[in-house]
Amino acid sequence: MTPTTGSRKKRRLLLASDRIDRSSDLCAILQGVADVDTTLTSGIPDRPAGRFAGIVVDINLRSPESVLQVRGKLSAEDYGSIPRLFVLADAFHHGSMQAWALGATDVILRPLDAQAVLQRVRSVFPDDHDGSIASTNALNRGIAAAHAVLVKIFESLPAGVPLSFSDVMEAEQEILTAIKLSSLRDWLATVGRHHTHTYRHCLFVTGFAAAFAQHLGMREDDQRRLARAALLHDVGKAFVPVTILDKPGRLDNEEKDETRRHARLGYDALLRQGGFPSEMLDVVLHHHEMLDGSGYPDGLHGEEISDIVRLTTIVDIHAALVEKRAYRLPLTHAESFATMEEMGGKIDQHLLQAFRPVALGC
Repeated sequence: MTPTTGSRKKRRLLLASDRIDRSSDLCAILQGVADVDTTLTSGIPDRPAGRFAGIVVDINLRSPESVLQVRGKLSAEDYGSIPRLFVLADAFHHGSMQAWALGATDVILRPLDAQAVLQRVRSVFPDDHDGSIASTNALNRGIAAAHAVLVKIFESLPAGVPLSFSDVMEAEQEILTAIKLSSLRDWLATVGRHHTHTYRHCLFVTGFAAAFAQHLGMREDDQRRLARAALLHDVGKAFVPVTILDKPGRLDNEEKDETRRHARLGYDALLRQGGFPSEMLDVVLHHHEMLDGSGYPDGLHGEEISDIVRLTTIVDIHAALVEKRAYRLPLTHAESFATMEEMGGKIDQHLLQAFRPVALGC
């Protein structure tokens, strides 16, 4: 179909829908900031005709036919670098996971809030006159790559599908490039808008770890090591019941004990599969250890805790403190850093001070 007429817009978007009539309200909103080409999912061209800033997909994510059509079309190489925004009919887990599996860069939820949609469009699809288009594209690719690994962890592992080291390595460079070309602040803002708690926390920790590694001037190989360890640190939560992970309130003692098992569960799962470096297994098992021996699961002390674990522990704690929880407001970055200083000998205070510019620069 032809682009909408009217004054020249900075963006050009492709709106793909399995029901054009149902998407008319969305199209009207998008036309406020873009030229919009609309098409049925069955009519998505094999190659994009011209240059699109992004693709908006509004389909029934429970329809196998619609999902297969979108997957078949958007898996083409020419669509690979184009960010895509999916519309969810509800907040249920299935639709969200299906969207991410189809390569979503971001998601929005019906009923549509026009201002929220426009804000998301400006963030996900920068216009041609925005000097940050390269950094925004890098950011979207980095988050999508990291999220793809998390989908494999939390969806595939519990079903018995193994996670390979190569799965993680493929995401490393995209993550590091995203932090380098955009910023940690942009990473946190984007992740914080649309990810469920467990995914959001893992992505927060990964962003902080990558930024910390770059701030310390680590060699690229060492940056990769820290980023991959951070991305996998909570792999054991794939084996913790979702009702506990997503509980909208504080956990009771029994639920806390169940959650604490994640460190050992993740370690055992990766060890059985084989192929993962010992330092990654170390992080998965020991990122909740404290220097004074009060941590878990092994009650390690001081020098028994490696440097990469100490680094991951710091970014893990900070991420948890600045994230929103159903039962408390998030701390500011300054409040979180002060709280960690008060932890004294539980964590490496020298490394914490090195982390200060990263934490307070957000």
